[in-house]
Amino acid sequence: MPLKESAFLILSALAAGPTHGYGIMKDVEQQSGGAVRLRPGTLYAVLAELVDGGLIEIDSEEVVQSRLRRNYRLTAPGARQLATEADRRRAAADTAGRRLRTSGLLAGGGAA
Repeated sequence: MPLKESAFLILSALAAGPTHGYGIMKDVEQQSGGAVRLRPGTLYAVLAELVDGGLIEIDSEEVVQSRLRRNYRLTAPGARQLATEADRRRAAADTAGRRLRTSGLLAGGGAA
């Protein structure tokens, strides 16, 4: 089953190494060029789904400024899912690019 964009970007963030929620939020924003900005409620809901699915796990926990900070990491099944999804998205983008190049729709600056 294809991943939602937020889950894909979170897995991609964690492919760089374990990090905490705020680090994931910033990485996702950077990866998407600012197009995706996860709110804490959305982030932690998706993290819970990914943990439940075995795609990520809690790497460590620490108390920072009287608050619990969890660091998450990608699991082997999560890495496989991320690779599969990256391949699927790449193939779809390649198909779209080929179709646009052969359609002539972009030759005049776009469709009317």
